[in-house]
Amino acid sequence: MNAGAGDRLVDGYTLVVFDLDGVIYLIDRPIPGAVEAVARLHAEGRAVAYATNNASRRSSEVADLLTGMGVPARPEEVLTSAAASAELLRDRLPAGAPVLVVGAEALRAELRAVGLTPVSQADENPAAVVQGYGPQVGWAELAEASVAVRAGALWIATNTDRTLPSGRGPLPGNGSLVAVLRTALERDPDVVVGKPESALFETAARRSGGGGSLVVGDRLDTDIEGARRAGLDSLLVLTGVSGVPDLLAAEPQRRPTYVARDLAGLFDPAAAVRVPGPANAGGWSVTDRDGTLELAGSGRPLDALAALCAAAWSAPEPALPKIRPMGPDAAHALESFGLAAAA
Repeated sequence: MNAGAGDRLVDGYTLVVFDLDGVIYLIDRPIPGAVEAVARLHAEGRAVAYATNNASRRSSEVADLLTGMGVPARPEEVLTSAAASAELLRDRLPAGAPVLVVGAEALRAELRAVGLTPVSQADENPAAVVQGYGPQVGWAELAEASVAVRAGALWIATNTDRTLPSGRGPLPGNGSLVAVLRTALERDPDVVVGKPESALFETAARRSGGGGSLVVGDRLDTDIEGARRAGLDSLLVLTGVSGVPDLLAAEPQRRPTYVARDLAGLFDPAAAVRVPGPANAGGWSVTDRDGTLELAGSGRPLDALAALCAAAWSAPEPALPKIRPMGPDAAHALESFGLAAAA
């Protein structure tokens, strides 16, 4: 769906699907404006869902966490890669089958909930290995998983996020731990369940009653790519992992429908922009001068960003272009997005 000039972005959709870390909260603290944004959606009677690759909490625990932050949430509104992984294994394995778990207790609990038996040693002959993020995961667990997979166990990764956001910057995520086993085993997991795979978003979209669904995320490589794979529109918010340099260098499958600095973009037409935009619009113009993009004019910085996306994404190969501001307004717009001007 399209939001026209002056229209609120949210009015084009019946369901808003949020990523959590980097969108609603950062580790255990709400991101400024997030509580108010979700409350406004609830007040308007709009459907919301939460899709997270974090496999260290159960859906009920995530709902409790959100509610404790002032975002009333029900377990059935929360879709986690841990629960989805457990359901996938339930459908593939006999009841009670042993599954070696690399990850947090939440992942073990999800396996028990679907009738499977979590184990921790390769000598217990697991039928599968399921690997999810856990802050205590170490060499011993990875070693057991390596032995089990080499012996023929199915290898499931809940997700492959290379990093997770924190107040100190990006930290190693489950994808980094999966990379350890990938290196040791010289192969990829048999199945990756979470984003950027489309399963979580497809499940959420089925709950929208046939209306449009908008995915709101902070990561191009998981949230946005997953939304595109599911055929859904997406809004990138600049409150988490992916920034404007990542956006300008994004590969086609990781390009969002809209961009906003934060969740205010759902409601304020001036706080969100469709990308790419025209290269000459909104008071801005972008000219490619021997491989350097020259930004000239004045106006809303988001319109400048949309124009820069149009120019950058027209290049044969995705890459962060050199950008030169042609005047103080252009320089201010670039600075506001953390873009360094070309020398």
